[in-house]
Amino acid sequence: MQIRIGNIEQIRTAARQFIQEMGDARVIAFYGKMGAGKTTFIKALCEELGVEDVITSPTFAIVNEYSVSSSSTLAEPGATAIYHFDFYRIKRLEEVYDMGYEDYFYSGGLCLIEWPELIEELLPDDALRVYIKEESDGSRTLEA
Repeated sequence: MQIRIGNIEQIRTAARQFIQEMGDARVIAFYGKMGAGKTTFIKALCEELGVEDVITSPTFAIVNEYSVSSSSTLAEPGATAIYHFDFYRIKRLEEVYDMGYEDYFYSGGLCLIEWPELIEELLPDDALRVYIKEESDGSRTLEA
């Protein structure tokens, strides 16, 4: 999968395309430099999936839970939650064990992860790995 986002006005269209192409992935790891647009894309993705909650980066909370309506386009039947992780501030893997990451990753809910490289060894084998790159013209490219 490769999706180009020319500018911020195209992000919702890109999110819809991503949803169509993500398949059955339940754990999606977003890689990219600081400022590449991970949080902005995840926000658009959540909005396209029907989240009505305020969507913010979970930098300090580590995980935010968003509710989705039963009419959402989530691939997993009956799934009504999206978990948005930001592991930027994780210092030790024990912190992730202590928060009960397995309960989230294997819940059937959609898990969207920022800074997954800090917990790489804990990611499920079938996690979808998405790389967001800022291009020289300011556009973004998503590759999976």
